[in-house]
Amino acid sequence: MGTGTPATGGFGALLHRLRTGAGLSQEELAYAAGVSVRALSYMERGHTRGPQRRTVQALAAALGLDAAGARELEHTASLGRPRPAATTDVPPPAAVPDAVAQPGVPDLLPRAPRGFHGRAPELAALSRAAEGEAPVCLVTGPAGVGKTALALHWAHHGRAGFADGRLYADLRGFGDTGEPALMEVLREFLLALGVPHGRIPESANGAAALFRSLAADRRLLVVLDNARDSEQVRPLLAGGRRCVTVVTSRHRLQGLIVTDIARPVAVDVLGPQDAAMLLAGVLGTERVRAEPVAARRLAELCGGLPLALRVAAARLAGRPGWSLAAMAAELSDETRRLSLLDVEDTGVRAALRLTLQQLPRHVSRQFAQLGCHPGTHVDRYAAAALADTDPEAAETSLERLAAAHLVTETAPGRWTMHDLVRLYARGLDAGPHALERMLDHYIATGLAAVAAAEPGNEECFPLPADYLPPAAVREFADRSAAVAWYATERDDLTLAVAAGHAAGLHGRTWRIVLTLWPLIVWRVRDGWVPLLETALEAARADADQHGESRVMNVLGWVLTEEGRIPEALTHLEAASALASRAGDAMAEANALIVLAVAQAALGDLDQAAQGCERAVELARKAGDRTIERLAVQHLARHWADAGKWRQALDTATEALAFDDRSGTADVPRILLLMVRGEALLGLGDETEGIGQLDLAAREAESSGYEDGAVRALGVLLRVSADAGLRARYDAAVARLTTRT
Repeated sequence: MGTGTPATGGFGALLHRLRTGAGLSQEELAYAAGVSVRALSYMERGHTRGPQRRTVQALAAALGLDAAGARELEHTASLGRPRPAATTDVPPPAAVPDAVAQPGVPDLLPRAPRGFHGRAPELAALSRAAEGEAPVCLVTGPAGVGKTALALHWAHHGRAGFADGRLYADLRGFGDTGEPALMEVLREFLLALGVPHGRIPESANGAAALFRSLAADRRLLVVLDNARDSEQVRPLLAGGRRCVTVVTSRHRLQGLIVTDIARPVAVDVLGPQDAAMLLAGVLGTERVRAEPVAARRLAELCGGLPLALRVAAARLAGRPGWSLAAMAAELSDETRRLSLLDVEDTGVRAALRLTLQQLPRHVSRQFAQLGCHPGTHVDRYAAAALADTDPEAAETSLERLAAAHLVTETAPGRWTMHDLVRLYARGLDAGPHALERMLDHYIATGLAAVAAAEPGNEECFPLPADYLPPAAVREFADRSAAVAWYATERDDLTLAVAAGHAAGLHGRTWRIVLTLWPLIVWRVRDGWVPLLETALEAARADADQHGESRVMNVLGWVLTEEGRIPEALTHLEAASALASRAGDAMAEANALIVLAVAQAALGDLDQAAQGCERAVELARKAGDRTIERLAVQHLARHWADAGKWRQALDTATEALAFDDRSGTADVPRILLLMVRGEALLGLGDETEGIGQLDLAAREAESSGYEDGAVRALGVLLRVSADAGLRARYDAAVARLTTRT
């Protein structure tokens, strides 16, 4: 509807200014304050000059005014109210509360929820869903999020639109007391609509048919609360053209969307401002405003879940001497958080338990096993490994859990849990070996990613003796797919490493870290040292010299790239000696190659070249062409750094001839093209040198190897002032410094 022209002075002008200043539409403020949009429009246009005190108080609360602002609004409203007559011989009639129903009009709604705050977007969405003919509005969300409160608040404030009655039934789909029989609900509805006991049909089908016929020409609101599934709801749909049915459920009830065109209204957790308003509704505005930081922390620890916030507020209300900060400190202890968010028979754990008990046993089991995952997200492969099943079955369970709002699909194929739900899952019995299966899933997937990202390289390590192979392993089509998986899973892999180490599963811990080496190569300056130090501790605890040598090698290289050369030399010299004693020629060759990089960084290019030549010998003796190529590549780099251009060019050309990897995003190839380009420039062949460097830069750019792009373009800029090169260089630097 149109808003009209605001009044030029008085209460209407002030209200319009406050509303627009708060960024609210008339619809949003009307729903938040519990007044009609038409009444609010009249106020702003000056047609209602002095609304009643309770209306002004509701508007002030909805606008979030402080005490001074609320007083100003009330004072301005009072100026427009009519003054009482000087003499009043006859007492005024008693005020009739809005909540009193008209005689003969059924009203089964429970009382309006107390302390309801915010939810303007959801209330507006529910109003939109209630438009049209015979709408079915489906209010869904997780346990404790406030679905019933939203539906009842909306119903009470829109009661004038349902002149023929308001019906309500709690279907108890998620309770311990059992669901009401269909006939029980229908009998209550028919009695409310005036059907005598003796005329109510004995069969449920007959009673449902009579209910539909009575509702056909009436303006009714029917609220079906806490529905378990679509089947429970369908017989209770009024179907009348002017009837509105509001269904609330913890499940998505997609069947109802298909068969009855139900319109979903999703209810999520509260944002920080609405969470603070909820706390203030229980504790008082002054107490919450006195500790704004602690209030935000409480909201964060409760995950914005209204049920959790109300329990926390109830605890604080019973302890007036406690500060919000003290309560936040208590809740910060994850081992106690859920117990602190339970009061008597109400709380987060009870709500989640009732949700879970409605699910099939295998789905509940999957939920419990998700609690063993230390990260924040799972895909179907990780879920399958946790449950010791196949990815298809795991995905089906995840979809059932998502329909019950126990997990959320944040991106295609990736699910997460609310923090409190995750804590609850971690307290359940997941059965034996779930953590081992998950870690072995990451080992298997990491090895598959290595094979795709760096084809032809040797196996990183032998598998653990008690390895539990997953039913299926993700396949990677190419290097870019593998690197994308690494980047997506990096945080969860880091958490998995920490969990494995804490659980004493050391052999799995260092192996997971080593499968990350392609990503470490591509993003060498991304802060890998702490993770590699954990892997080194694990390899030593595992008494695995092979693993220890390999981890020290990677750690030494990262330290070298970070400019921490003395630390790098300590690890690399130890890695080389350890591999030599263990008779691991390839580990020794790898260590010598990286040690040469550190030596070159100190300016000892001759010793670096000697180390690479020794690595070439070891690789040739073992018949490992991949390590041989890597050693030759680094030897070429050292010759170039020493200004021995002919040797650098010949060595780089030799390494490039090992196998044709043109057209692939191959890091060694890119680095060798750079050496060729620099060597050609050093030998005076500028045209060919620039061509090789530009090729290296373009291959690095196209593959996402930003470090290589920066290096190649940096060399080009030393011989060319081309603006295009400068723009490409700046873009590569920006990507390198802003990536996560």
